[in-house]
This record gives sequence, structure tokens and C-alpha cells, in this order.
Amino acid sequence: MGRIMNNILYKSTRGGEDNITAAEAILRGIATDGGLFVPKEIPTLKSSFEELSKMDYREVAYSVMKEFFQDYSEEELRYCINNAYDKKFDCEEIAPIVKAGDEYYLELYHGPTLAFKDMALSILPYLMTTAAKKRKMDKEIVILTATSGDTGKAALEGFSDVEGTRIIVFFPQEGVSEVQRMQMITHKGDNTSVVGIKGNFDDAQTAVKNIFTSKEFNDLLNDNGFAFSSANSINIGRLVPQVAYYVYTYATLLKNGEIKEGEKINVVVPTGNFGNILAAYYAKQMGTPIDKLICASNDNKVLYDFMSTGEYDKERKFFTTISPSMDILISSNLERLLYIISGNSSETVATLMNDLKEKGSYKITEEMKESLKDFFGGYADEEKTLNSVKKVFQKKNYLMDTHTAVAHAVYEEYLKETKDTNKAVIISTASPYKFTAPVMKAVDKKYEGVDDFELVKEMEKLTSIAIPEGIKDLEKREILHTRICAKEAINEEVMDILNFK
Repeated sequence: MGRIMNNILYKSTRGGEDNITAAEAILRGIATDGGLFVPKEIPTLKSSFEELSKMDYREVAYSVMKEFFQDYSEEELRYCINNAYDKKFDCEEIAPIVKAGDEYYLELYHGPTLAFKDMALSILPYLMTTAAKKRKMDKEIVILTATSGDTGKAALEGFSDVEGTRIIVFFPQEGVSEVQRMQMITHKGDNTSVVGIKGNFDDAQTAVKNIFTSKEFNDLLNDNGFAFSSANSINIGRLVPQVAYYVYTYATLLKNGEIKEGEKINVVVPTGNFGNILAAYYAKQMGTPIDKLICASNDNKVLYDFMSTGEYDKERKFFTTISPSMDILISSNLERLLYIISGNSSETVATLMNDLKEKGSYKITEEMKESLKDFFGGYADEEKTLNSVKKVFQKKNYLMDTHTAVAHAVYEEYLKETKDTNKAVIISTASPYKFTAPVMKAVDKKYEGVDDFELVKEMEKLTSIAIPEGIKDLEKREILHTRICAKEAINEEVMDILNFK
């Protein structure tokens, strides 16, 4: 058991807590000072890519996660991994890489809810319940989650009927696709609650974060026999499993003879809350030969502006787009990157986050901006996004969803600007079946105005790819969740659902 010697512990990005074990960080989700838990140092991979290229997805995931979660025994961690990455994924590889022309697409949507969130949310319940047992916790864990569309269903799927847990999901009533909405409000599970809010994702995320850091609310919760945790990517138990698929991607390209060992690749990530691209950055820090991290935004281009200017400004017009999972103006996980590029300075992060809260913006130093050189920021408007869907389908017979199309459009701009010759992997974050209306309209105008669920059948005819089980006959399922609340009333809603005394 040599790994315990170099035990990786966690601290809050804002400095209020230190020397926290992985199990505790996963159970709590967020630090008491409102900061996010980060490893005090990013560990390095112990296996070579030659060795990793001979492993299946579960083995690679173990090689990555054992370095971060060192207080879990091998038996505990393998139990979590083997239960997560099993037959609930519809392909043996779990995360296949598809080559379309000269582009590589990492398909992260082969889990039960057809989106990349399954990659982490299928393991989080196991990590959490294992942590609760380790810590002899006698309280019921309440998972509180805000979603911009995909996290909600993936969290419901992961935590449904998991003993000792309850899950409450808040989603913007007007800000998700029809398939996403139906996936959530028809979800079965005795311990699940779904609430539509009159507001956008940022409203839901801010309200949920405020609940986590409210001492009064947490005391009340404690008195009623509950403890809060988060399934959002603010939870380190969400982020670390995502690091694994970047390591797996490199190992797979090596195995398939697409790259030589040590050859650098670029990754192109459609980005909203910054967790997915941060996982790629962590993979790079661990020793994966990734060169550029291409951060693709939609019309809500707060991250593009930040990468360009060093100023983060959330006080701007909010757009509801055809790539709704990226309709976010407060990218929570960026805080973890700020921690690294400030030289692990909690004081700096706390100041910047306070500025964001008080003034709606913050500006980083020139030195910190220099540390962003691993990243390239770009954005694609709706026209470019739809154009990418159409072009790639016509030329390469590959149909992608609107989020992946944002990444593709930004990558094309990047190539024009840089003439970079590195091979690139575009991260495909959702099945086109989740966003049938914009995808089919992009392919052919004749589909405009056709019902979403009719389009599911049309998409099957067009692509010859069978309708995934997760959404088959979705429109016929019984609606089980009808709660809707104002964004200001989320606290009361939680108390009502949990039946507080």
C-alpha cells in the first residue's frame, strides 16, 4: 500500500479549509467559505502511455483516480469504477473515438442520458456512498443540483434509489431542449425531485451555492437528519473522473497508431461551466501530451472575452441558444484554474471571487494572463454552429449535436488563424438525438417546425443509427414532476420537498 505515503489532500480555493481528504471533499461538494476543493498538488501519472494504451477504459480510469483519491482503498475504488462503467453504456469502449475525415471526435454520450455528464455522474454516487461509509456518516445525503440541461438527468439517473440519498434538481423552465425537459420531468425514482425555475441556469446555480454556504440552512438541515452535497462539477468527485477520458483518449490514439508516443495533440472543448476543459488541463498537468486547450463558447462568450482580455464580466446580455448546456455566464470551475495560475494563491482567488460577487466582474494580472497561454478562446454564433452541423454531415457523413458543432466551428477558426499542424480531438458532448430540432433544421430546412419527437424518427432514418434507449418513446412517458418555483423561492422549495419540521 505504498500510495498512501504521498497522500494527496485537498484545500479550498479561497483558503478557508485545508488538509481535507478526498472522501470528505466529495461528500461535502463545496467548502464552507464558498470555495471549491482542489488538490494541494496535481499528481503525475505513474504508468507510461505505452502501458496505458494496453488498458481498457476501467483500467485507465483506475490509473488516474487512484492518484487523486488516495484515501480510497484499491478495492473501494475498483468497486466504484466497475459499477459505473458497465452495461449502462451502449458500447464496449465507454468513450469511443470516431474519425471523420481528418478529424477525431471523442464521443462522450454513450451513457444512459446521451450526454458527457454520464461519464462522471455514473461514478459519483458510488464515490459518495463509499465515502459516507468510510466516515461512518449517519445522515441522509441530499444532492442539490442546478442544471443547464444535461447534469440534471445524468444526476437523477446516477442517484435514483441509491440508499441513503435524496436528489433535488433545479432547471431553467424555459432554457432546456424539449428532450432534456422530458427526460427530467418523466424520471422515476422514489428519492428524486425535479423543479423548473422561472429564471436561467445562473440563477439556479447561484441559489444552490448560497444554500450550501448558509450556516443557518445547514444547521436546520442537520437538525432534520440531512447533509447537503452537490452533483455539479463544483464537486471534485465530478471533475476527477473527467480527467480519465482525456488520458484514455491519448492512450487510444497511440494504440490505434494515429499518433506516436510523446506527440502532442490539441483538444477542442465546447465550454460552459468550465469543468470539462479544466479536466483536460488537469490531464495535461498529470503528464498527458496535450498542447493547446481550445475553449469553444457560443453567443454567451464570457470565457472567450476573459481569455482575450483577462477580464471576466458577467454583467452582460444573456442569450438562450441552440446549445443550451453552454448558456452560462458564471463558469464555476474557472475558479480552480484561477487558483493554479495565481501560483496557488487563495488570497488572490478570494479577492477575485469577491469582486465578481460585489461588482459583477474581475480582472487578472498580466502574469496570470501569461499563464493562460495553454488556452485558446473562440466562439461561434448560431449561424456558424448550424453551418458546421450541415457541412460535417454532408462532407463526412457524421452528424453532431449543436454543442459539438460549436467546438467544430471554433476549431476551424483556430486552424485558419494558427495553421497548427497538431492532430486535434473534438470533444463530442451530447448525442444529436438530444437536440433534434436545431440539428435536423441545419441538415435540411424542410424539418423546420416539425415536432421534436417526430424528428427523432426522422433522424434514425437519416443516419441509420438506432434511436438510443434513453429517449425511445420519451414523449409517451408519464410526467411525474410538475413543481415550478420562482428563482427567489428555491430555499422554501427545498424545505418543502424535505418536509422540514
